[in-house]
Amino acid sequence: MSDRIGSKHPVTGRYAPVNEGSWTAATWPLGALTGDDGSCRFAVYSGTAEALVLELYDEAIGSDAARDYFMAKGPDGIFRAHVSGVGAGALYGFRAWGPNWRFDPGWRRGNSGTGFVADVDGAGNRFNPNKLLFDPYARELSHDRVTPGILALGDDAGMYGTGGRNVSHAQIYGGTLAGGVPLDRRNVDTGKRAPKSVVVSDTTSFGAKPKLAAEDSIIYEAHVRGLTAHPSASRLSKILARVPGFGSVPDVPKSQRGTYAGAGLMAPYLQALGYTAIEFLPVHESANDDNPDDRPGGNFWGYMTYGYFAPDRRFSSDRSAGGPTREFKSMVRAFHECGIEVYLDVVFNHTGEGGIWDSTRMSAEILSFRGLDNAAYYALVPGDPTSYWESTGCGNNLNAGSGPVRNLILDSLTYWLDEMGVDGYRFDLAPALGRVQARSFGFDPRADILVSIADLAQSRDAEVIAEAWDTAGGGYQVGNFPDRWAEWNGRYRDTVRRFMKGSTDGPISPADALHGDWLHFQDQGGPERSVNFITAHDGFTLADLVSYNARRNDGPWPFGPSDGGASENESWDSAWVPPASGCPDVEAFRRQRIRNFLAFQFLSRGVPMTVYGDEFGRTQNGNNNPYNLDSVATWNNYDMIATDAPQRVPTGFPGAPYHDNLGVDSKPDGIDTLFLFARSMIRLRASSRALRQGNYDMGMAYSKPDGHADYESREDIAFMLRIDGSAVGDRDYLVLVNMSYDERRFLLGVPDRGTVWKRLADTAYWAESVSDNAWPVEAAATIEGDYVVKACSIVLLASF
Repeated sequence: MSDRIGSKHPVTGRYAPVNEGSWTAATWPLGALTGDDGSCRFAVYSGTAEALVLELYDEAIGSDAARDYFMAKGPDGIFRAHVSGVGAGALYGFRAWGPNWRFDPGWRRGNSGTGFVADVDGAGNRFNPNKLLFDPYARELSHDRVTPGILALGDDAGMYGTGGRNVSHAQIYGGTLAGGVPLDRRNVDTGKRAPKSVVVSDTTSFGAKPKLAAEDSIIYEAHVRGLTAHPSASRLSKILARVPGFGSVPDVPKSQRGTYAGAGLMAPYLQALGYTAIEFLPVHESANDDNPDDRPGGNFWGYMTYGYFAPDRRFSSDRSAGGPTREFKSMVRAFHECGIEVYLDVVFNHTGEGGIWDSTRMSAEILSFRGLDNAAYYALVPGDPTSYWESTGCGNNLNAGSGPVRNLILDSLTYWLDEMGVDGYRFDLAPALGRVQARSFGFDPRADILVSIADLAQSRDAEVIAEAWDTAGGGYQVGNFPDRWAEWNGRYRDTVRRFMKGSTDGPISPADALHGDWLHFQDQGGPERSVNFITAHDGFTLADLVSYNARRNDGPWPFGPSDGGASENESWDSAWVPPASGCPDVEAFRRQRIRNFLAFQFLSRGVPMTVYGDEFGRTQNGNNNPYNLDSVATWNNYDMIATDAPQRVPTGFPGAPYHDNLGVDSKPDGIDTLFLFARSMIRLRASSRALRQGNYDMGMAYSKPDGHADYESREDIAFMLRIDGSAVGDRDYLVLVNMSYDERRFLLGVPDRGTVWKRLADTAYWAESVSDNAWPVEAAATIEGDYVVKACSIVLLASF
């Protein structure tokens, strides 16, 4: 067989082109689609490429392509090829030529500069046929750009760059460079090392979708590995044996810890707590195969996406071809069977290819998008197409205003909804999607892609949630997204954090926060569009929020060091204990303040979201940006549940204890009192129609503690809220809030319909030893006339 590019394939039989003359006029969709006849149709977009070759590989690492085919370009800018005998599990990639690197029949694999014109030209093209490209629509990727095995061979991610001189590797594909002469970076051939696209055909069921109303969502944000990587996940049945309602929670086998399979086994745990949705940090393929497990490094969070259709292989216990897809869908089915929806955190604002590498602007990573059509996929600086315009802090922005990117986003979202079974999305740095070049990359709340995403969500009964800020000017857009979008409400977070320190000067008033931020969301579809969060993956955990005045990101492994992180967190270490709180020490006061946050959050209009581990006091020892830590700092340690001193349990890493900021609770029963209180608040919300309203119609009345209606939302740090739940077929509620440093007496008034007030919760320290601060209806005391609320605490009464 000839070594000429595009000729390494048989003319007939297996691996032969199928009806090659029809490829130019074909219309089959992007990606790799297997047929019933044992063939596969390939399609990839490149509006400016002049030639594009499909390569098929027999192995992921170590060999040149076994077969190759020139693809045919159609009038839609899509290159297509149809090959016989290619089925699920096949490995493939592309090589592309364009105006800055002309196709020359003399080009050969293996470090060739033939045809080179420039690393980047005046139109922003960055074609380089030495760099094997994976398919943006690949259903799986074989491996990351760098793996421990590739590093062991002496190579690193520098080989994927273009431009530059004197780029020398200890080994290039197993051999030293001729004469020891360094090789120009652009000429390093990556075919033997680069990630390969994997053909996938799978029919695994993801179960019946719960299709919950938006207002019924109670969201648990979690990392796939962080959820079950800790050894305690393998002894859950023992840990939870004495907690009623958790009998169906299984142990996670060691082989499945930190995987999709392990996460699926946690569905009964979240169901028993009362959550109705789990929101996973990014699961799209990102570069994490070489994340170290003995020091900081890499990207644990995963916000550097490469494969928008590919589930991250590292999170799968089955890493065979098709294994991550099967295992992910089985995980989704497990959650669906427990009535829990699955949301994905998606990163369509930038890609993992990053930005330019040096001041020449010639050097940049080429793995896929950049080598296929740089100017179509990325936002380039107007007047300077060698540079990237970006509002993400990650070196590039996807050009969401271009047709190919718009199609990529919508096709990816549709695939994960229809084929992988997910129920919704959270969009990282979502304003970047509304930044269009026609508006000088200013935010357009009616940008086509934002409206199209909302339309798609409506057609699939899915939820779409914006992180409504990015890093460029005008980037804070909370409350400004189109109708049918929900948003992480940063105003709610900052307001509640300040209020729990005794201040009412937040972005909105505490009453507005409880009321569902009407000013910003009444025209967005209702309070269910406000995702009320206090903590999330990026920042302090709830336990750390009440334990530190400033971030502590410079600690030793396994709790650091990490760079970055917000310098202002509205946190307080709770070091001064108000005598009127009744708390005997700072640790008790911190536990009380955690309960305040939970009570306020789960009684607020809107959709509550908590981060994994907050239900039992998980700590990162003050690190508020552990993006680079895959360790006990970012793993749920479920041993914290079966103890009265959650932060005194061993971390599982010798010589590195948790900071004990929470002490020992006052009810010596061997169960974490914070866990039981969190469960009570979550279940209360899940069972109460009044607390899950999709509009602002139900009455909510605020008054001073003495019952007078002249409550001043920007002045009073003690107030009473009456929720008219009987108007929606539920019961009425009284919420007594006292964030002052003194006791306050509240005059309750008479409940409606001849009922009485019963106490369901009191966050004050005194109630910890009595009932873990919450009472079931049958044990709830009747309260008449008035009620004294301890300093810095919240009380909930309900009519019965």
